[in-house]
Amino acid sequence: MAEAGALPTGFGELEVLAVGVVLLVEALSGLSLNSLTIFSFCKTPELRTPCHLLVLSVALADSGISLNALVAATSSLLRVSHRRWPYGSDGCQAHGFQGFVTSLASICGSAAIAWGRYHHYCTRSQLSWSTAISLVLFVWLSSTFWSALPLLGWGHYDYEPLGTCCTLDYSKGDRAASHLERADASCDALFQVNTTLPVRTLLLGWGPYALLYLYAAFADVTSISPKLQMVPALVAKMVPTIDAINYALGSETVRRGIWQCLSPQRSERDRTQ
Repeated sequence: MAEAGALPTGFGELEVLAVGVVLLVEALSGLSLNSLTIFSFCKTPELRTPCHLLVLSVALADSGISLNALVAATSSLLRVSHRRWPYGSDGCQAHGFQGFVTSLASICGSAAIAWGRYHHYCTRSQLSWSTAISLVLFVWLSSTFWSALPLLGWGHYDYEPLGTCCTLDYSKGDRAASHLERADASCDALFQVNTTLPVRTLLLGWGPYALLYLYAAFADVTSISPKLQMVPALVAKMVPTIDAINYALGSETVRRGIWQCLSPQRSERDRTQ
């Protein structure tokens, strides 16, 4: 972390401000789209199905990622004037924990959605409530478990190079990579059995982080410029928007539910016709 009164190494005021603006746009976009998904699920009975429960779980996780990005955006904008992380060491640990929980829940939740589609296409039967609830509980409990371990001493949450957000400390090399691998292993069973998983979305959103952790396992990560190290964080914050487009706006049923929530009078007329 940069010293108080100084900007982070390798960044100027304009660059810190630009990162803050990008994070703010990503946060507001993800929150808006995923809030619509959550609201439509709560207000539209047609969406209260086991399959859409999995979509709701991802929307909640992605909303958490967007809130995490909003904190990072605020910190980036404050960084220009205050020149330091405004929430202290405990705030960094809480920010890292919350971000890791929601990120793992988003990744595993996407795998659960894909498994649900695989189950439907192969068996021609709808997912049961008990199975959907079990999947959601597994996703969130496993994500919380792996995210809590750095707080207990296995791994560590630390500042990103810009000092405006916190994540698993990949500078620890193979220890951090090992922790991430074990966390992702909890989703392996879901990844291995389905062929409809949006691999391109996962590679786009989380691939840069995976490459960074892999590099840190074999080489000195400080050899990478601080600006380049910030790229994975910025790319990952786009995931909530991409997921909302894929899983919510990409579904005719969910789009209809969102439209009913936004235009209740028209939807009421449609039902009476």
